[in-house]
Amino acid sequence: MTHNDCSSIFETPTDRGRVIAQVTSGIRHARSGAALVACSILMSTLANTQALAQSQPAKSENAPAISEVLSGFSQIEFDVPHHEKPVTGVIWYPASDEVAAQAEITPTLVADNPVWQGVHVYPDAPVAEGQHPLVFISHGMGGHPYSLSWLASRLSAQGAIVIGVAHLNSTWRDFDMQKGLNHWTRAQDVSATLDWVLAHDTFGNHIDGNSIHVAGFSYGGWTALSVGGLRGNLEWYVDHCEQEGERSSHCRDIQRSGADWGLIDEAQWNADYKDDRVTSVAAIDPGLTFGITEADAMSLVESTLLIGLGRGEDRLYATDFSEAGSGLVQHTPSATVLNIEPANHYTAFLTCKPAGPAILEEENDDPVCTDPANTDRAMVHGAMAAAIAQHFGLAE
Repeated sequence: MTHNDCSSIFETPTDRGRVIAQVTSGIRHARSGAALVACSILMSTLANTQALAQSQPAKSENAPAISEVLSGFSQIEFDVPHHEKPVTGVIWYPASDEVAAQAEITPTLVADNPVWQGVHVYPDAPVAEGQHPLVFISHGMGGHPYSLSWLASRLSAQGAIVIGVAHLNSTWRDFDMQKGLNHWTRAQDVSATLDWVLAHDTFGNHIDGNSIHVAGFSYGGWTALSVGGLRGNLEWYVDHCEQEGERSSHCRDIQRSGADWGLIDEAQWNADYKDDRVTSVAAIDPGLTFGITEADAMSLVESTLLIGLGRGEDRLYATDFSEAGSGLVQHTPSATVLNIEPANHYTAFLTCKPAGPAILEEENDDPVCTDPANTDRAMVHGAMAAAIAQHFGLAE
């Protein structure tokens, strides 16, 4: 598999009925093994090669009306000690509409291409006065910060400064399965980004240091949990792949890639990457949760939100933290658990344009625009964003 081919990672979705959102806490059970890091990718064959690095003028029949609260938006780049090249990313933040209008800043679309519906932002607008909560968002394997624009824009509209970086070796156009398995470099990305933004001449003065949060999807969900204090367990991860074989799409993908478990540093895999500045975390369909023991979860921050997408055949087994999957919930009794259906793993991708499914089919690419029957992707996005905002204590 290449980083532009998700076909070996995702399981086939089936139709389901109406939307049901169930919130429960203290769910318990367990099993051993290791899990999938699911692919969250913006398909490069469909996008302009600069679509994820540059914004576009807001002129499209499919563009949303500019009646929503718009975010300020800036691209960022900085050096980190654990990578040989700079980290790049984006930051969304509350912007004053009045100031932006006075400065004649034109709203633009980001993360927009023939398949994906982008979001409107005010590029490089002044930050709204006051201090704001800070949220780091972590993308999935093969994804990009723009993959979660739907979440970032909603959270910034509710008063948060939201920042995300392209996790090197596991991001769009920079993918290496062997190096990408070094999950701890993603947690290091988070901590290094917090260092950078808190010291930033502009953004640092607008951050409430007592309200710092991390949210992620798929592999990024694991990253959020890792920064929150959940530790990996390489022995059980490998055991899971040996036991599950083809059932675990991530294990299957690792095998097909030729990645070597023996090259992974077990001490670093199992180490604690908790960042005490982080007060709460939220994980959407998190990967790598199989094989986690009670001891591995002992340091996980109490304020944890786990969001699962779909049920039964619609649920991606490799990111299933329920009793039917990894059983992570047994070891996180204080976590709030939200299950949303109908939905599947794809539903956490950006909203697709009407022509998106046909374009994907024509290009013989993965059906990432296809949700179970009666799924309203925008409504699911809204439900997830609202739950995360509430969990993080953001302003209405």
